[in-house]
Amino acid sequence: MHVHVRKMQAKKLSNTRDSGGLPTADGRKIKHGKLIRSGKLYKLPQKTVDKLKKLGVTTVVDLRIFTEIEEYPDTIWEGVNYVHLPLLCTATPGITREKSMRYTMAVESKRIKSEFGTGENYMEQMYRSILLSEEPRQHLKSLLRLVIDNDGTILWHCSSGKDRAGIVAMLIESLLGVSEEVILADYMASSRFLRGKFLRNKFGLALVPCAFRLKKLLKAFMDVKPQFLTSAMNAVKEQYGSINNYCKQVLGVTDQDVETMKQKYLE
Repeated sequence: MHVHVRKMQAKKLSNTRDSGGLPTADGRKIKHGKLIRSGKLYKLPQKTVDKLKKLGVTTVVDLRIFTEIEEYPDTIWEGVNYVHLPLLCTATPGITREKSMRYTMAVESKRIKSEFGTGENYMEQMYRSILLSEEPRQHLKSLLRLVIDNDGTILWHCSSGKDRAGIVAMLIESLLGVSEEVILADYMASSRFLRGKFLRNKFGLALVPCAFRLKKLLKAFMDVKPQFLTSAMNAVKEQYGSINNYCKQVLGVTDQDVETMKQKYLE
């Protein structure tokens, strides 16, 4: 099935899209202007804030850790409910609030190379860890409760909008009845939306004097590969039978919650 996912056009918004229009397996579609995912909301101009207000965004969920927020704080406007539910995106127990992400990655690259072999292996493990580790699962549980109870438009975001935001989108879309094929198409749209930014970053990375292993790791962080998401989905299905069973058994979603979501978010 060919699904064309469109990027939301507004100044300083990165990898932002409305889930509206995505088809479900039973022939329905997600409503427009209700479920939005994005990259960071850093230094948004007033016109962009006005656009988000006009869309009716009432809740912003920030999935980043404190280090990322301190470096690039969100633009938050009056009346919006800002919720911080960090999904730890690195297998890095030593992250502190005083150290930048760049410093952290430089220090951790040797250990990651030793433990995971490649940046790609690390990314796959990170995706699985978010879904299967205790602390991020508690935050996923809180986030889904917000989605279920929210009556306005909810926007969730991480830094670039592809990894943590993509995992959350996968869970929500699965509960709404979107097929895995369409979920993956939505996920892979990040590759198209971020192409220019990542090409510039990769070119700049080639010129930076740092260890080759760190460059390979940072390049893997920029990639959008289907196996990152599918490996995590497969790990969940191996343990729980399906994504929806996982949401019910681990994240506390009930059949009535699913019905409520469908009433709110499907045409």
